[in-house]
Amino acid sequence: MYEYKYVCVEREGWIFSGFQGYREAIDKEAASGWRYAGWVPVDITNGAMTRIDLVFKREK
Repeated sequence: MYEYKYVCVEREGWIFSGFQGYREAIDKEAASGWRYAGWVPVDITNGAMTRIDLVFKREK
């Protein structure tokens, strides 16, 4: 059985600027024993993703 954790990452700037801080978030959670499992779009504005959740898991 796994437990899951979600970390929100927001896009900075305009449509083509991309997401910032996702690598640091993945490294931080990995250091705490969480394993990266994927991502989910949370908010889409004017056809562009503005927020995503990074999904992490670990065994209970």
